[in-house]
Formats: sequence, C-alpha cells, structure tokens
Amino acid sequence: MRALLLASSFLLATAVSAETVVVTADRMVDVLAGRVVEQPVVVITDGRIASVVSQGSVRPMIPEGARRIDLPGKTILPGLIDMHVHLDGNPRYGGYTGLQFTDQFWTVQGVGNARDMLRAGFTTVRNVGSDNYSDVAYKQAVDEGLMEGPRIVPAAYPIGATGGHCDSTYLPPSFAAKGKAVGDGPQELRTRVREQRKYGAEVIKVCATGGVFSRNTEPGQQQLSEDELRAIADEAHQWGLKVAAHAHGAAGIKAAIRAGIDTIEHASLVDAEGIRLAAARKQPVWFAMDIFNTEYTQSEGRKNGVLEDNLRKDREIAQIQRDNFRAAHRAGVKMVFATDAGVMPHGTAAGQFRTMVDYGMTPMEAIQAATRNAAEALGREKDVGAIATGRYGDIIAVDGDPLADVRALEDVEVVIKGGTVVKQD
Repeated sequence: MRALLLASSFLLATAVSAETVVVTADRMVDVLAGRVVEQPVVVITDGRIASVVSQGSVRPMIPEGARRIDLPGKTILPGLIDMHVHLDGNPRYGGYTGLQFTDQFWTVQGVGNARDMLRAGFTTVRNVGSDNYSDVAYKQAVDEGLMEGPRIVPAAYPIGATGGHCDSTYLPPSFAAKGKAVGDGPQELRTRVREQRKYGAEVIKVCATGGVFSRNTEPGQQQLSEDELRAIADEAHQWGLKVAAHAHGAAGIKAAIRAGIDTIEHASLVDAEGIRLAAARKQPVWFAMDIFNTEYTQSEGRKNGVLEDNLRKDREIAQIQRDNFRAAHRAGVKMVFATDAGVMPHGTAAGQFRTMVDYGMTPMEAIQAATRNAAEALGREKDVGAIATGRYGDIIAVDGDPLADVRALEDVEVVIKGGTVVKQD
C-alpha cells in the first residue's frame, strides 16, 4: 500500500510540474483533414500536443497555471519540413572558391544556416549529405540544447560510385581526392551503408546519376546499376533506415524505383514510364523535386564562382524539371517538399511554395507536402507534420490566409518548437 501511495504521489507531482503551454489563434490549417479550423486552442504538455479543440465547437479546458501564447489575427500551421537540405553548404562559394577555407569552416558556418532554417519556419529538416559528419554533429548539438536549429535527420556522407556525383571530382590525380563513402559493386556499397549508420546516419543518401554541381558528370547519366541500388536499399532497410536517391536521369530514376528506394531526389528528367512506375509502386515512393532554387543559381551563380559548365547544366534541366513536376503531380505521384537549401540561401526555402503552386499544386497540397507527406515519408507520423495529439508542439504562425496566398509562408512571424517560442516578430 505504501508503495502504491508513493507511486501515486510521484505521478501527481509529475503532472503538476509538467510544463503546459496553450496556443490560440484565429485559424489553424489542419493538414490531416485538409481543412481550416476556426479559433483553435492547442494544449502542449512537456513539448507534445495534449489536445486540439475549436473554441467554436467546445469550451476548451485550459489547465490552471498554463503559459499562454495568444496569436490574434494569425493562422497557425504545423512546423514545416524540408526533405532535402545541406546545412553545411553555402551558395556564396561556388566552383573552386571554397578551397580558400579550412575544412572545418564548412561545419562552423552551417550553425547559422540551421538557425536560418528554423526561423524560416522549418522545425524539421532532412540533411541529405554532409562532410565531416557535420549534420550528425548539428543534430547532437541541437538535441543537447547547445545550438539553435530544427530537428535534424542526418545522412552523413552520401554514397556513390567512383568518379560519380558523390565522389570528389574537382581536383587532379596528385591530390588523391576521393569521396568518403564511394564504393563499387553491391557488397562494397553495403559496407558504406553500414559505416554511415555506425557514425550517426538516420537516412541513407545515394547518388544514382550524375549531377548539376559536380564536375565531369552529366545529370542524365546513370552511375549505379539497379543491382547496386537494390543492395543499398536492402541493406538500409534491414537496419531500419530509409534511402534517398539523387537521381536526375530517366534511367537512374527508374532503376531506383525498381530497387526499392524510398525518395527520389530532383527527378528532373523523369519520363512517362518513370512517372507510371512511381505512381503504381505498392511500397510508397516519393518525389522530392527542388523546383525553386534555379532562380538563385542562375541570377547569382556566376558571381559566386560557379563554373560555366555547372550553370549550363542547371539551365538545361530547370524548365524540364518544373514541367515534369506538374506531370508527376497530375499522375498522382506522392510528393514531398524539398529545396536543396545550400544551393540557395537557407532562409529563403519557403519561396518554393509559390513555385509548387505555379506548377500545379493547390496551396493546401503544397503545405501538405511540407507537413503531412514529409512526416509519412520520414516514417515520423507520430512526431511531426501535423498539429495533432501526441505530436511535438511544433507550430508556426503567419499573417493572412496561406490557402489564399501561399506566399504568406515566406514571412513566418512566430515559430514554436516543442512548445517553446524560438521566434516572435
């Protein structure tokens, strides 16, 4: 009996001491139901959402002593999710200009990029490739409260073929430069998967085709065989990890889909067969198409030192990618929000919402791509991606109605992460 009383006292003390935050606003975008809720009241306890009600439908029970965040005139939404970022990238240094800095410069300057992403409303990001395991370090520092940033899903080093997009291709043979996760053949690539997981990767990034901003590769060129891609996917899935495939070219996209890859990054040159494969695959596959950043790369790239050959590749695929985004969306391919932030400034990532709407999505669909869909693609439906009971108290607030003008998301006024206000203009 005494043990029971002690246990009851402990539970009561815990409930009383739990931090409770109540968020109110004029409107809430319910991304799960695809509707707007008027006069929402969101109760967050110890960082997770305890209840969500509408004042118009029920008198909300607000716990005594709760801290209130009242946002009159605002629309609240779930914290946004960008599924393709490079926090240790900086678009101001292109081509060979980055060689002027020491190696750890890139890790250090990424701290500001993480802060910029969070303050732009992105409370979760998937970092698909970094040097020096910097994305793992950022995640650890954020989790320990030592750094301001979003929730980070790190990929560590991207895996690829010798001489391919994920290899080091800018330096002559005398430097013996080689990507840290390069491999050839199914067994060697399985080893690279295990190494990245060992050192903190929570998603595996693989380069199936050539790329725009690498040297001596073309975006449409397939660089790993279907057998190699299947080995990577099988190994990652065995360890409980999802796989993101950088794939611009049609053949590489189709090989990645058939191999069981979870998300197709860029998907620029996808053909009709690839779209059909993606739409029909029983195991969900998601397209993560960065259709916004070319506006920055073409206007600022040359000034930043980007080589003409890279700008040429960017120009050649930009409009094709946007047209294929429209075609994939019309065909019912599952889509997530992905910007490749680091190619353009991180704080401008929300500009992609406008481009997604320009190329066929409704504002609600674009918002769902950055919330509900992204959470599902991450396998994090219980944690992020919606203002719903049990999920983290990650909430943003904007003026106006983003469903009427999605550009409202380019000026996020309030960011709440786990019930804590990290930005309030």
